[in-house]
Amino acid sequence: MNNLVIAVDGPAGAGKSTIAKIIADKLNINYIDTGAMYRAITYKCLKNNIDINNEDEVIKVAQNTEIDFRDNNLYLDKEIVKDEIRTMEVSNNVSNVAKIKEVRYLMVDVQREIGKRNSVILDGRDIGSYVFPNADYKFFLIATPEERGMRRFKELTEKGYETSLEEIIKDIIKRDEIDSNREFAPLVKAEDAIEIDTTGKTITEVVDCVLSQINL
Repeated sequence: MNNLVIAVDGPAGAGKSTIAKIIADKLNINYIDTGAMYRAITYKCLKNNIDINNEDEVIKVAQNTEIDFRDNNLYLDKEIVKDEIRTMEVSNNVSNVAKIKEVRYLMVDVQREIGKRNSVILDGRDIGSYVFPNADYKFFLIATPEERGMRRFKELTEKGYETSLEEIIKDIIKRDEIDSNREFAPLVKAEDAIEIDTTGKTITEVVDCVLSQINL
């Protein structure tokens, strides 16, 4: 039996990671947070004082970085990374890293290799449109910037970060613009993807909506 591939795309804060994790657990398949890969590269650049706007330097970092997903954990150079890649500093810079074509080539190779090894559900910006255009199932989650901002605000404040809702919404709108207009593999809904507006919906409602479309 061929490995199952489920693609979940959408803008920042639409609920992709939350929903994909639950679906992975319910279907007993691997969850791959592709956005976390770009966050990991961004984090490593910032940690080593690499200028995010210097594409050549960022590419060098990506070329000399080992990234893998095992047991639903992201490994950066053989070390598990979690909260350190979810800071506002990383969030404010990750789109500039993710738009670099050479970096995306490297990360997509990793994503496709993982997909060959296991049945997976992946969330990101270009999974259904570029990484796995022949995915068995494709979903595109959306929500208003205000809803997405509030979710991110709650997530950060619960972790003890000081920020403002207004700042987060502004950042989300900026990231939408960068992600949607980048030259290579932009944020776009695949033609055959099922769109789900998560605004005002509970996690359970969205999960049920996704599962109702999957026939195993």
